[in-house]
Amino acid sequence: MRPVQASIHVAHLLSNYQRLCQQAGDKQVMAVVKANAYGHGLTSVAQALYQAGCTSFAVSDAEEGRVLREVIGGKADIVLFTGIFDQEDALLCKKHALTPVLSEFQQLHLLLDVGFQAAVWLKVDTGMHRIGVADIADFVTQLKKSNIPLAGIMSHLACADEPTHPLNQQQIHAFLDIQENIDTPALSLLNSAGMVAFPDVGNSDISHHIVRPGLALYGIEPIPEQALGLQPVLQLSARIIQVRPIKQGESVSYGATWSADKASSIAVVAMGYADGLPRLLSNRGEVQHVSGRLPIVGRVCMDYCLLAVDAQKVKLGDEVIFFGFAAGAPLANDVAAQCQSIAYELLTGISARVPRVNID
Repeated sequence: MRPVQASIHVAHLLSNYQRLCQQAGDKQVMAVVKANAYGHGLTSVAQALYQAGCTSFAVSDAEEGRVLREVIGGKADIVLFTGIFDQEDALLCKKHALTPVLSEFQQLHLLLDVGFQAAVWLKVDTGMHRIGVADIADFVTQLKKSNIPLAGIMSHLACADEPTHPLNQQQIHAFLDIQENIDTPALSLLNSAGMVAFPDVGNSDISHHIVRPGLALYGIEPIPEQALGLQPVLQLSARIIQVRPIKQGESVSYGATWSADKASSIAVVAMGYADGLPRLLSNRGEVQHVSGRLPIVGRVCMDYCLLAVDAQKVKLGDEVIFFGFAAGAPLANDVAAQCQSIAYELLTGISARVPRVNID
């Protein structure tokens, strides 16, 4: 087995969940576990959260919903953020008691064609202009005629991680106006960043409000300046598979983009971009080793990356950490910033060939 691993700290996951429940106050928490639980492993994450008392989950599509239902049984609510795309999805919703989020009448017709009669959510666009029901009042009327219950209405903030952005207040006001005009059992607007930036939104008795933490569950502070005290859940690591000398002036890896300024050593690590290590870390990233931080030199390869090391301080088989929860390890937010990206992409980009291992 290749010496690479994504370690999942279940105790940190549960601690984050409890902290987010506190942040939510009277609002219900819907745990977002889409995209293989943000790369952490859907099965183990969902089981842990369910055993901790979570009864509401969100995934992306019907296939993820099917997998999740087989894991947690029939008692929890499973919401499909992207709704359904075809009749097969509609049948999965009916068979596995999944709750789709609808944004088009075609989706409603697909559900009716297979005899689906359970509740659905509606997605409305309040300013992000990505996806949403065109005429919510008409859609609600059609649901009533079809005898399909409305579970609730949701929308999504485009700039929640920038609390002072004017679009936030525009979206919040547009969304709260809905509860004045539409009779709905529940409303849901706040994601992880929204929970931090706008904790008072939804503190009313008019409708039941549900918050949807995703990134924060996994220990990534959605707004670092307003940290909640979350703990990283995933640690990405690999082992050194070779240590070799390099002469002054010799270059390493594709393109010869890095050359040694003195005689030294190179450590080869079994982790590359096929594992999810961003190629943009070439010549700029660092890893944590027992001796301290070590720089990634040369271009990251498909299966390997190279480190500039002191041969007296490293040995074959040593573990190096790319990001995670160990003391001194880089944080996912910082590594993502080095790649001009975000932690979402970094975590979900960890490939299936990297085993997820629970350490609790």
